[in-house]
Amino acid sequence: MPRPDSLTVRVLLTALVAFGPLSTDLYLPSLPTLVTVFDTDIATVQLTLSVFLAGFAVSQLVYGPVSDRFGRRPALLGGILIYLVASAACALTDDIETLIVARFFQALGACCGPVVARAVVRDVFGRDRAATVLAYMAMAMTLAPAAGPILGGVLTEWFGWRSNFLLLTGFAALILAATWTLMGETNANRDETALQPGRLLANYALLLRDRGFVGQMLTVAFAYSGIFAFISGSSFVLIGRLHLTPAQFGGSFAAVVLGYAVGSFLAGRLSVRLGGPRMIRTGTAVSLAGGLLGVGLALGGVLHLAAVVGPVFLFMLGAGLTLPNAMAGAVGPYPMMAGLASSLVGFVQMTVAALIGVALGHSHADSPLPMMTAIGLVALGGALAHRLLVTPRT
Repeated sequence: MPRPDSLTVRVLLTALVAFGPLSTDLYLPSLPTLVTVFDTDIATVQLTLSVFLAGFAVSQLVYGPVSDRFGRRPALLGGILIYLVASAACALTDDIETLIVARFFQALGACCGPVVARAVVRDVFGRDRAATVLAYMAMAMTLAPAAGPILGGVLTEWFGWRSNFLLLTGFAALILAATWTLMGETNANRDETALQPGRLLANYALLLRDRGFVGQMLTVAFAYSGIFAFISGSSFVLIGRLHLTPAQFGGSFAAVVLGYAVGSFLAGRLSVRLGGPRMIRTGTAVSLAGGLLGVGLALGGVLHLAAVVGPVFLFMLGAGLTLPNAMAGAVGPYPMMAGLASSLVGFVQMTVAALIGVALGHSHADSPLPMMTAIGLVALGGALAHRLLVTPRT
């Protein structure tokens, strides 16, 4: 097998992390189509997104301790297999209720990717280099949300909505084979007590008593929730209100994701030199500027593509600076329970984002104002979380 720090393994880890965004972004252009196909409403169709995040959040609490106890490789192989079966079920369903349930199980499998991959990075690269590696992985991972809606829009127009899930099934089969062949075990400090209820509760309590950990965790959660607010509401705003085609929507989505790619690239180049806290302060400030600009334009009744894409691009730029540094800051101090720390951060991250998605689903989702308001609020929350909980300790 290749060395755990080889380029081949880094590419595989990036693909594993991409399970989540690819599973949400690929079928975004088909959401308005699903409303018609299943003769339902926007709120019900958006449940396919929110339920995915709920399943992702719950399973975060499982994969971390499991990988701490049994190793990273078995946790990955089991999760990918679940994802493959659930993706096939999504493609074959004939009713919205089954699709929602299948999406939940798809999330249970997809979650193994980011949770275990972050722990592998901590195993192999240590605390100091983790932020840089995670940043470059995040930059490469933007190929999934950038290309996903474009590809999904084309597939939806040419072959129908099911083709998106058939592609995800094939992707899962490919990654399962690659993981089996290329991924060795990186957890050299397996904890035989990691799954004991008493030990789990004690470890969670230890993390939650750490003010710095909580601040970094909330910073991650708020940054990701802003991204998900755009994911959840963008197709209804850009396709439903601005009348873009699914393919045009994919191009606009890719332009926004470019902001995240640029931020992640800068984080990878500058984090070691400038330090994580400074990068996070800069990132949260940039995201807040984008959020406030978007809210102002929406309140002013400016209904134009640039009034949506521009502010969200700015928010994403800040999120790219923030997320890898905040994640490394949360997981880095805990090498003996990197999986558990990664799980807890991911659980809170996905739970907050799922609540944002449900709230948007019950708003006037084809108006930019609810989406922009959500982005502005979480940007403010991220800036305050880092300023009040993390900065005083650094």
